[in-house]
Amino acid sequence: MLPLHDARAVRAMEAVSTRDVDGDEDALMHRAGLACWRALLRRWPAAQRIAIACGPGNNGGDGYVLALHALLAGRDVTVVRLAAHAPSTASARRACAAFDAAGGGFEDFDDDGTSEGAAMTRDTASPRTALHRAELLVDAVFGLGLSRAPDAATTALLRALARAGTPVMAIDVPSGVDADTGDVPGDALTAVLTLQLLARHVGLHSGAALGYVGELAFDGLDDAAPPAVSQPPAAWLLRPPALAAVLPSRGRNSHKGDGGHVLCIGGDHGHGGAVLLAADAALRCGAGLITVATRTAHVGSLLARRPEAMAWGIDDLHGDEALARLLGAASVVAIGTGLGQGSWGRALFAAALGASRPLVIDADALQLLARDPALLPADAVLTPHPGEAGRLLGLTAADVQRDRRASARQLAERHGCVVVLKGAGTIIAAPGRTPRVVGAGNPGMAVGGMGDLLTGTIAAMRAQGLDAFDAACHGALLHAAAGDAAAADGGERGLLPSDLLPWLRRGANPGARP
Repeated sequence: MLPLHDARAVRAMEAVSTRDVDGDEDALMHRAGLACWRALLRRWPAAQRIAIACGPGNNGGDGYVLALHALLAGRDVTVVRLAAHAPSTASARRACAAFDAAGGGFEDFDDDGTSEGAAMTRDTASPRTALHRAELLVDAVFGLGLSRAPDAATTALLRALARAGTPVMAIDVPSGVDADTGDVPGDALTAVLTLQLLARHVGLHSGAALGYVGELAFDGLDDAAPPAVSQPPAAWLLRPPALAAVLPSRGRNSHKGDGGHVLCIGGDHGHGGAVLLAADAALRCGAGLITVATRTAHVGSLLARRPEAMAWGIDDLHGDEALARLLGAASVVAIGTGLGQGSWGRALFAAALGASRPLVIDADALQLLARDPALLPADAVLTPHPGEAGRLLGLTAADVQRDRRASARQLAERHGCVVVLKGAGTIIAAPGRTPRVVGAGNPGMAVGGMGDLLTGTIAAMRAQGLDAFDAACHGALLHAAAGDAAAADGGERGLLPSDLLPWLRRGANPGARP
């Protein structure tokens, strides 16, 4: 896992780092600018014409230092800025002055985003600014402090920068993106590469931000903030290598009971495939026994597709003891996939809630919970997408997406259990635990049925002995990593949930041969 920090923590780390260099504020800025220059050279070693958009703060100061390094290396460098965006901090002013003294060029923009700088030339058709001639644009307009939409003048500048169509390298965060929440409240630049300095920024790993950051790189500035004084993380980033330490290898004398018994409940009329996908995932992730409780009409086709599962037809719940027996035998219950919200689904959900079994609650069961809130066991796992999370919180999906980490934590506190907030950069939260962010997954997974696989995957992890939080974390990570492997094998577009099944099996056995 990698620590993710918010802006408050990063500022505290900056203060410690400045103190450690005898209070020299310029020293840390020079480290940052040099790190940016090195990152630029690694990615674009042949770039000769470079435009660097600088804002008034220390992020802009990092840009001025980068500009000086590029200028001294013989590159054609121009600083682009709003006419009113003169450096506002002492360190940024000194960095700007050093670039100016070395013969650096500037191009200022009016409030409407039109260039008036000395670097502008004219041909017979239109202005050819340094920005439009550049092979690369470096975004050093905003730092970590943005929490609102840019003002009108800055919006005009950002739009002018975007219209140039030049590849963008962002320093710390693409301008317009909130580094704490990942929200994009107005216009923002889309980067090819974002270099995070000193700390990895929590908001850049989930939600809307992922559409703007491009490749995320990191430079700790030579460990400027020693571990002894670094701040507690706002979240931890989960990456696929963590899967190697999830489940122990099985003993030679293992039996099916050691893998646990998952009961998948769902599949109302017209939705039999959903519960089958959950069962498939649970089997491929190592559960020893799988039982499916579904509509009788689905039993034949389910067994024809997956004979390894035990299937029970449950239609008439009045006086039928079959469901009670199934619940009593289960190690964990996965409920909601294709459950429906009619009387049949409501009755099954009520029975599951009363069974005193670990629960993984998804899809229609979440809708039922939102309509009729119930007391949940502390080891329950909820797996909502943003719309379902919004209904549980009385918010819109857009409200949830504006701060996914806060929404997941609020939902976990409200229901007193584990929450897996699905989406780009899935977030796992639980009362008293630092949230986890899944650093895997891809847009090809945005298709019906992927959530059903996730439900079965988490249930299998739980059945094999992981506690609710660890099962949610590692199940979500395994699911996302399987999606990436399947996409690498055939592409994102047209990716089906069933395409992940072989990769789920491989991911659950990280030591196995490919």
